[in-house]
Amino acid sequence: MSFKPENWNVDLTKHRNKFFVGSGLSIIVGIVLLFTMGLNLGVDFESGSNVEIQTDETLTTEQIIADFEAIEIDNDYTPSVTLGGERSQNASARFVDEFNQQEIAIIQSYFNQEYGFEPNISTVSPLVGEELARNAILSVLIASIGIVIYVALRFHFLYGISAIIGLLHDAFIIIALFSLLQIEINVPFIAAVLTVVGYSINDTIVTFDRMRENVLKEKEITSSEHLAQIVNKSLLQVITRSINTVLTVLFAALALFIFGGEAIRSFSLALVIGLVAGTYSSMFLCAQMWLVWEWKRQVKLKNKPPKEPEEEYI
Repeated sequence: MSFKPENWNVDLTKHRNKFFVGSGLSIIVGIVLLFTMGLNLGVDFESGSNVEIQTDETLTTEQIIADFEAIEIDNDYTPSVTLGGERSQNASARFVDEFNQQEIAIIQSYFNQEYGFEPNISTVSPLVGEELARNAILSVLIASIGIVIYVALRFHFLYGISAIIGLLHDAFIIIALFSLLQIEINVPFIAAVLTVVGYSINDTIVTFDRMRENVLKEKEITSSEHLAQIVNKSLLQVITRSINTVLTVLFAALALFIFGGEAIRSFSLALVIGLVAGTYSSMFLCAQMWLVWEWKRQVKLKNKPPKEPEEEYI
């Protein structure tokens, strides 16, 4: 057997219905997760306060909660504490209350005296949280619309529709897994989703470009099997490039996730999930959907009655 994938006797289009069912089930499971478990929105998108504590000693959740109970501020809510660092020397305490300037000063003074480090405190009002969430959704929608227009103009409208479904699929898979794992969603998460959207559309365009090139080489598409062979040949021609590209970026994203700080943990994890989902959708979702829709369009054009010549009037 040749080591060139295009010479392999592998049919990637034969199981397209299984790919459709698998993606559909993933979407359904994701919707159920969103309605049952919801999203763990960070302070960036919800009103509240976040206190980031850094020390040279090992911290525990109980210790941080006890510290806040000892601070004389008007707050009855027990914070949600997340520990970080190799020896848990960093902690992040999240409150649903929005601290005022006096409370912020009291908290900073207490931890400065106890641990010798002044914590970083960020607060978000309800209006700012709503605006950030709205702008995040709007940015993804604008990027998606721009991508559809670009792909439709460069290729064909069906390519654009397939591409946008793939992009929405990738973004939703990331959101669903974050809902399942209850990882905090913040601004870096949105940056990761937009990064994945850019990577995914790049991979999809490379695949579509090879498909269009091979279709143009054929004088006529005689059957659905013929079109499927063309698509399968195109996928095998780009599969090595797609795998090598995703592995290169994936290694960097994994390094960020393992060795990066807590602040970029959600960003790097979203990248890892999105890169895998993007490679899958480009080859096993977008290309397969285009195959089905393009053949239906071909059949419709072939069955379309010829246009009657207009009568000439003297």
